[in-house]
Amino acid sequence: MNQLRDNLKNLGLSPNHIFQQVKDAISEDLAGGQDLTSVATITQSQVSTADFTTRASGVVSGLHVVAAVLEYCGVNHYEVLVDEGAKVSAGKVLITAQGNTQKILLAERTALNFLSHLSGISTLTNQWVSEISGTKCQIRDTRKTTPGLRMLEKFAVRMGGGVNHRLSLSQAALIKDNHIMAAGSISDAFNAIKKMYPDKSIEIEVDSIDQLKEAITLKPDLILLDNMSTDQCSEAVSITNGLVKLEASGGIAITNAKAYAATGVDYLAIGSLTHSAPALDIGLDFRKGK
Repeated sequence: MNQLRDNLKNLGLSPNHIFQQVKDAISEDLAGGQDLTSVATITQSQVSTADFTTRASGVVSGLHVVAAVLEYCGVNHYEVLVDEGAKVSAGKVLITAQGNTQKILLAERTALNFLSHLSGISTLTNQWVSEISGTKCQIRDTRKTTPGLRMLEKFAVRMGGGVNHRLSLSQAALIKDNHIMAAGSISDAFNAIKKMYPDKSIEIEVDSIDQLKEAITLKPDLILLDNMSTDQCSEAVSITNGLVKLEASGGIAITNAKAYAATGVDYLAIGSLTHSAPALDIGLDFRKGK
């Protein structure tokens, strides 16, 4: 457990947070009872060796979350065979586990849920990153994450080669259209935040070139170009002339990502990385005679 704790820390993850998520997931799966099928069909003394194996190619992440699931379920003999963020082909063994058969089966679905979901995010992120290669632009996630899984989903984005937007509402300020409407103007909203939280990063969302020009005068850390065309993004890059970093968001698909990246913006904000990534097909296979 101590080694796993260190591994999670080195990956930028909170061990206590991961262990709690694993505990909650297993508790949800058991619902106060026991694994009826395994208890009825498998003796308590039976041991097995099983492999977590990819059924499709992709970028994998969440391997050490699987390790946490295994350890929580009492399976302490396992080996993680690839690195987080590794590109793998179908048929690749990612983790081998050996131990009590009932305990391996208890861990199976929860472990695969984490692993397949996070690897799906990493795989999709990597596809976006590859699409805009050769530009200075970076692929960035959003707060459109699954409740309770934000830390892990944003970790998966990093493993796919993307970068993280703010992790929480308290980490940085993002002035959006509703804030502007409620506060009265972009300037009013910006100045109120700057007065109350002078050391916090502030990003301003704009949906027109006129708003962009107003925002630039405030010298925010970042300006988000909301639902602007590639021509508008190019114009925004020319107007800001490197004074403020720019992030494009809305109306961007992987098919036009390269065109948006080529405008010179610093980031593309892609919500689908976390809210629409398909799970990577991964299975758990028992070895015969083991």
